[in-house]
Amino acid sequence: MTRHFLALHDYSKEELDALLALAHDLKVKQKQGIAHRLLEGKTVALIFEKASTRTRISFEVGVFQLGGHGLFLSSGTSQMGRGEPIKDSARVMSRYCDGVMIRTFGQEIVDEFARYSSIPVINGLTDLFHPCQIMADLQTVIEHRGSYAGQTFAWIGDGNNMANTWIEAAAICDFELRLACPTGYEPDEAVLAWARAKAPWRIILTTDPREAVAGADVINTDVWASMGQESEQKEREKAFVGFCLDDELLSLAKPDAIVLHCLPAHRGEEISDSVIEGNHSVVWDEAENRLHIQKAIMATLLK
Repeated sequence: MTRHFLALHDYSKEELDALLALAHDLKVKQKQGIAHRLLEGKTVALIFEKASTRTRISFEVGVFQLGGHGLFLSSGTSQMGRGEPIKDSARVMSRYCDGVMIRTFGQEIVDEFARYSSIPVINGLTDLFHPCQIMADLQTVIEHRGSYAGQTFAWIGDGNNMANTWIEAAAICDFELRLACPTGYEPDEAVLAWARAKAPWRIILTTDPREAVAGADVINTDVWASMGQESEQKEREKAFVGFCLDDELLSLAKPDAIVLHCLPAHRGEEISDSVIEGNHSVVWDEAENRLHIQKAIMATLLK
């Protein structure tokens, strides 16, 4: 049976830990100049229906470093963008390629593609989940704090795909997650219900950023208006007053707390320039780790 990487809830803690361990190993190999061409002769289709910087670069470079070939496809240059049924594209690409990464809008798109695909499908981002990013974040936490186990995580801002995936991670792994979201901008109800049924004590939802950050080990935030929500920017700016991760808010966390942001950042909105450039920020390590964890995911699925 073909294994996909569509959401964290499809994986056990042990499986996620194995991916994180492999990502660390591949990162060490790259830094030491040791070849790790685990996908020699493999081709991965990289489908982008949403624009991207980090996702495109990290996947293309990752496939190359693994010895494979990444084939970039945008919605404007493929038949998917002209209305070809997803199931048709999935079955055709399965005959050409060894794996597929999709960065798109609805989670139902990657789910349907995977249902008709005979090759592994990786979720590069949907409006509901961003599993590759959260795995990179966990790798970064391990590097800077030794482990994610026993850590207290705080999410400040919109209940978006990042928040939803953090909720899944907290339910699967051993850490407490406090989410501070304005009223009306809470995470997905179904995701929250699934996580609370699995691990009720690990998920705390509040409207007060100070409550979420107090004593936290890891603090994470994201833009207030995600891609496709630009028309809501002004409305969201009003709703998110007090949710900027600035020095005052950060001072409530543990003295050695680390700050994450998946980028791009709107400095002065969801995070201050002083925080993202400060000593607590590990944002650039976090961005780099997208490359390594995605290599681990591809190497595992396409082996």
